[in-house]
Amino acid sequence: MAPSFDNESSLFNFVVRDGNGVKGMVDTGISKVPQAYIQPPKEQIDKRNASKLDLPPIDLSRLDGPDHDGVVKEIVKAAETLGFFQVINHGVPIDLLESLKDTAHNFFSLPAERKAIYRKEVSPSPLVKYGTSFVPEKEKALEWKDYISMAYTNDAEALQHWPVECRDVALQYLNTSLEMVRKLLGALMGNLGVELDDSKMDTYIGKKMVNMNFYPTCPNPELTVGVGRHSDMGTLTILLQDGIGGLYVNVPEDVDMENRGEWVEIPPVPGALVINIGDMLQILSNGRYKSAEHRVRTTSTKSRVSIPIFTSPQPTEKIAPLPQVVKKDGVARYREFVFSDYMNSFFGNAHDGKKSLEFAQTNSA
Repeated sequence: MAPSFDNESSLFNFVVRDGNGVKGMVDTGISKVPQAYIQPPKEQIDKRNASKLDLPPIDLSRLDGPDHDGVVKEIVKAAETLGFFQVINHGVPIDLLESLKDTAHNFFSLPAERKAIYRKEVSPSPLVKYGTSFVPEKEKALEWKDYISMAYTNDAEALQHWPVECRDVALQYLNTSLEMVRKLLGALMGNLGVELDDSKMDTYIGKKMVNMNFYPTCPNPELTVGVGRHSDMGTLTILLQDGIGGLYVNVPEDVDMENRGEWVEIPPVPGALVINIGDMLQILSNGRYKSAEHRVRTTSTKSRVSIPIFTSPQPTEKIAPLPQVVKKDGVARYREFVFSDYMNSFFGNAHDGKKSLEFAQTNSA
């Protein structure tokens, strides 16, 4: 028999501790959102009043031809304003993207006990974690999302430890995306006057992780969020959306764009990948590049999946604004820190917009 979801501790035990997730709760046939998932009014997403941001995707095949400089300018402009852009001709096969979406749906359709073996407390490998929401223990309202997270060390360990149901396509996705990541980071760093060799590149994207996110259908989407307001803590995120949509980005107040200060939807583009700037790139660029504040809406019609690749420095790396940029700006807006300390701060708190950056800010920020 399903527990009472009106009782917060029995809901928490069923969804979080026992590993049933939001999917398990929805599968019991709930007709309304439990109180634990109802967001405060200011966090709820009003789909009717949100505009869609129809920026054309950037064609990365043009990076290798006479339009190279023009494409770099497009990438830089997106990084300096919204922190989000979409790319096509990115080098990841389209049939692989379709296969990834199918694989994610199949994985989350597995019986709860098959997924629950990867809960943080019991997972057979530190590389794999199955969970729900973000930091359930710290959240005033839970997020309507289940996920499987797969950390990458090398191909052999991924094939050994990642869940057999999704390891092959997830690994192929990561490996076929890395050339694009290197090109994007090379363009963004080159614009700051920094040339990256392989070891320098590894300093900024040495840690890699593939997640599969699952947003089950929701009886009252207007009351919930799939993911709350946040920016990503790493360097660059690559995201595969499905065709359902629901990804929203906050347009910063200080950029020369329409919709300043508003939340806008990033509509899915068939075959495209979404790129977003993470906190580390904002810090390295001394604030020139903007890590994108974003959130995800739920839907009542179909379950939604998204598959991000998170790239970031290794935990032991020291991070600070690049000296070339600080020299030009005359002031460092962020202090030096060890990335693992930033990670601990990020994962030690519920999502709260771009508050994560306060960890590294100086008084000049």
